[in-house]
Amino acid sequence: MTESRSTFLSAAASFVAQVGAVPAGQLNGPGLGEWDLRSLVGHTSRSLVTVETYLDQPAVAVEVPTAAGYFVAGIGKADPAAITERGRQAGLALGDDPAGFVGDLLDRIAARLPAYDDSYVLTTIAGGMVLSEYLRTRTFELVVHGLDIERACGVGPALGRDAMADAATLAAEVAVLTGHGPDLVTALTGRATLPPGFSVV
Repeated sequence: MTESRSTFLSAAASFVAQVGAVPAGQLNGPGLGEWDLRSLVGHTSRSLVTVETYLDQPAVAVEVPTAAGYFVAGIGKADPAAITERGRQAGLALGDDPAGFVGDLLDRIAARLPAYDDSYVLTTIAGGMVLSEYLRTRTFELVVHGLDIERACGVGPALGRDAMADAATLAAEVAVLTGHGPDLVTALTGRATLPPGFSVV
């Protein structure tokens, strides 16, 4: 198994276990921004839904060569209201058994992935990407939102070092591509603090 897919599957398994540990009574409580916890979990589940969907959507050419390029391409173009609504709808789709829903998703993806080479080009919302790089974007989302879920309800994700390292590396790559590399490096080495509201996505 190649590194990007093993890291993705590890992060996805962590997410499934995390969802299973969230008390059902907390799902209607605060999540992130306008989302309640159910909507936040639903939004995070789209990191699995899109993989399953995009595997059936081959692309002719690679338009976005890297995971970092995927996020850079989306900066300033996303519709916040549309994202919020997709999260709500994804939360509703979880049904009465959110852990079962995301667990079944992961089982289907894990069963299908061996049939696809890492160089398989699929159609994403940003354009054609090779599978290995797209999976890195999904690992990033699972890590970031897994931590969001922990802040919302106190149930943490059991993320492996590989997933955390890949997410941190990808965040740094995006920072460099968007001209914020110096800010990040000086902050991480204790020479300065990040500007208020700093974000790479």
